[in-house]
Amino acid sequence: MKTVFSNVKVWDGEANKAKTASVVVTDELITEVSPTPIELGDEPHEAIDGAGMTLMPGMVEGHCHPSFTGVNEPRELGMISPEQHMILTARNVRLLLEHGFTSIFEAASAKPLLGITAKNAIEAGFIAGPRMLACSPEITTTAGLGDERNRHIYQESFGIVADGPDEMRRVARECVRDGVDTLKINISGDEFISHARAEITPLEDEELAVIIRVARKFGKNVAAHARSSESVIMAVNHGVDCIYHCDFANEQALDKLEEAKDRCFVGPAFGLVHNCVKEGEVAGITPEVCAALDLYRKFDACCASYQEIRKRGVRVVIGGDYGFAVTPMGQNARDIEHFVTYFGYSNVDALKCATAVGAELMGMGDRLGKVKKGYLADLLLVRGDPLADVSVLQKRENLAMIMKDGIMYKDPRRPLDLGMGPLVSADAGFNKAGH
Repeated sequence: MKTVFSNVKVWDGEANKAKTASVVVTDELITEVSPTPIELGDEPHEAIDGAGMTLMPGMVEGHCHPSFTGVNEPRELGMISPEQHMILTARNVRLLLEHGFTSIFEAASAKPLLGITAKNAIEAGFIAGPRMLACSPEITTTAGLGDERNRHIYQESFGIVADGPDEMRRVARECVRDGVDTLKINISGDEFISHARAEITPLEDEELAVIIRVARKFGKNVAAHARSSESVIMAVNHGVDCIYHCDFANEQALDKLEEAKDRCFVGPAFGLVHNCVKEGEVAGITPEVCAALDLYRKFDACCASYQEIRKRGVRVVIGGDYGFAVTPMGQNARDIEHFVTYFGYSNVDALKCATAVGAELMGMGDRLGKVKKGYLADLLLVRGDPLADVSVLQKRENLAMIMKDGIMYKDPRRPLDLGMGPLVSADAGFNKAGH
């Protein structure tokens, strides 16, 4: 089946401005982009009059936690039953699609199998959601980020604790057996962890080396939590594919990132830092709490690092640790404006981070993230001009159409219908075991 879009301003994911064009989608692919009207005559097709709206690529969330479900503290993720957690995760992936994210690179699952099960259900058509690369939980060490245990009581969190190369190897292999696309490793600490603040690096070099070796043997990605300079340098030296945060990267770490800019990606995950500092009181994060956690310094350090990272041409993806009470899921497109306001990106370059650069992180840069012949038809029809005002993408009502793989999940001809439809029947091919 063909769909023809006319009277639209097309931003193709590359150009500095949108141009009036007509676009044809055939099945899951974009098959024609023309500066002149396209006539298909009697050939069966759907005609969409864009009324001058902007047609652009679907967005890619590059640091996504769909199983982070609005909790106040990380340890609360360990208190949710697996059954309830899966339902909440399914709701979140649908919400992300409703906000224009047609692809997500999961930055860690809060429990084993949540992300994998969501991905399989989406691919089978059992639930609505973005294209997805599924990640392991955050592999960490004793006393590292994600280890919430105490001497007197066991406490689950979002991490899998492993110590030493042998344990790291076993945990990584178990996650591979589960079916992950990405292994996540926590190299540094974080300001929210009293015994392992952001500039502490609990992970040992040989522990990271083992994770990388397992990933390479099985053809998996590796993503890393790395706030300290030491952790960034370790990540680059060992060949981590996507390095998150890098807030406190010193000159040596920045030089390393620049040297590796053609093979690695970085992601600031700035939304959490921003909301804690600027809007934290809604979640009980008062100025006093921010000061105690040294979040003002982290905010400034992150801005300074990414001003420099931008200048050095390192590939940066959006995604801001959304899924906590202070960063509600659905705010994800705010990251684009943050890139402009705090990191010095132009509107168009920030939009590229959310589309074409994200597609490269997904391993699909040659067929995703652009409005181009032969590319997958992941498309948004937007009320307004994102190139003039990136904030228009933050409002769900501005997304007149959402298309993924040529399937229209939100139809501009039915503006009151979210268009996601009901869950399809259980015989859609989804294996309930999640494999």
